[in-house]
Amino acid sequence: MTLFPEMINAVMRESIIGRAQDKGVVEVKATNIRDYALDKHHKADDAPYGGGRGQVMLAEPLYLCHQALSAGEHVHTVFLSAQGQPFNQQKARELLAKEHFILVCGHYEGIDQRFIDECVDEEISIGDFVMTGGEIPAMAVADAVCRLVPGVLSDPSCYENESHWNGMLEAPQYSRPEVWHDRTVPPILLSGNHAKVEQWRRKQSILRTRERRPDLYEKLDLSSKEDRKLLKELDEELRDERPYAENTPD
Repeated sequence: MTLFPEMINAVMRESIIGRAQDKGVVEVKATNIRDYALDKHHKADDAPYGGGRGQVMLAEPLYLCHQALSAGEHVHTVFLSAQGQPFNQQKARELLAKEHFILVCGHYEGIDQRFIDECVDEEISIGDFVMTGGEIPAMAVADAVCRLVPGVLSDPSCYENESHWNGMLEAPQYSRPEVWHDRTVPPILLSGNHAKVEQWRRKQSILRTRERRPDLYEKLDLSSKEDRKLLKELDEELRDERPYAENTPD
């Protein structure tokens, strides 16, 4: 639900999600809230009660649009809001379990709270910042969910090995050529030993998560024998990388 369906269509009809829509695997439908306005000027906003700057989106056009999309049934409805709960991979997986859901894009100074109270199941934020409208956040949510639908990507491994799927950040990736700007690909990736490659990637994921997202690292279960071994190797490698002076007594 948006005031600017062209924005949604311009992005969601392209690339991987666009091809998935062409195949009928997913459908992302942008519905213009103004089509449900009650006057000939398609007015969808008005000045706020109590005074203040800007305009507030009207409850009735939002409600009529929502009713048309839900067709009398309950459809899980999400309002993209800076006041919402943070969006993450787990939330994407929760939305994936729903056959349909509605994303409501706010604009201007917000939308009438009464529509939220009556029709919205949850509010979601993509970060602690404010944007001019909910279209970009809605597309981010739609993209993150749609790519998990079977048939959108070529194989589940395309997303199961990525950042946040299992609570960790993804290992670094490399492609051709083998040497670029005097920087070489890690030799293990050229070895052909798939077991060693997977072990290296697991170790790099642990290291990246520990260094970049300690909040995620604290939640990881690294108690397995394999992970304990990797942690020991990481600690030994990090000690070896320290300058000699740091390991030398004064």
